[in-house]
Amino acid sequence: MFEFCVLLPMKGNSERVPNKNLKSFGGKPLYHSIVKTLIKSKYITNIVIDTDSENIVKDVQENFGEKVLIIKRPKNIQGDYVSMNEIIAYDLSKVEAEHFIQTHSTNPLLEVETLDFAVEKYVENIDKYDSLFSVTRFQTRFYDKNAKPINHNPNELLRTQDLEPMYEENSNFYIFSKKSFKEADDKRIGLKPQIFEINKLEAVDIDEPEDFQLAELIYMNKNKL
Repeated sequence: MFEFCVLLPMKGNSERVPNKNLKSFGGKPLYHSIVKTLIKSKYITNIVIDTDSENIVKDVQENFGEKVLIIKRPKNIQGDYVSMNEIIAYDLSKVEAEHFIQTHSTNPLLEVETLDFAVEKYVENIDKYDSLFSVTRFQTRFYDKNAKPINHNPNELLRTQDLEPMYEENSNFYIFSKKSFKEADDKRIGLKPQIFEINKLEAVDIDEPEDFQLAELIYMNKNKL
């Protein structure tokens, strides 16, 4: 039986959406949404929040208690220019587990059924792939900054539904093992990854203020149904 530890990194400061992780989302701090989803999973045994913020530590302890383990991020891996893989490497050195899910507080619309299905796909294909990450599928005409077509020929003008799909790494979640992370030179996407498609509504990732507004609108509307 595979057991999974979740890594949920959260910094105190955010450039584009100030105090994003504790910003009210549907009446609760933003990160509460993903933590509640993770707690429902039948495959997750531990949830680890790595943070540099005492305010986040306090809120986690008050609202989730022993359900969440806190790792206080050291100074040398704090700041806006530290890669997520560096933070994951530190967390892996502190946690006794073999298989991990890394997600973000900025994915509040992710459903537990989707995450559990992704875990099942990871386990089912573990002999073929060493990791899994979520993507969003697009079938539309893309151009580069010089208006050069990327994935189509303007002279043919195929229907968009006939174009070869392209997939965006949407940062909703990554599933990997301690072994695959090390073999990929400390990267969450391993040497033999598989992609896992999720729908665009679940995949909303909050980077900009308008993303926050869109996600909250979808969230509040969904909870009215």
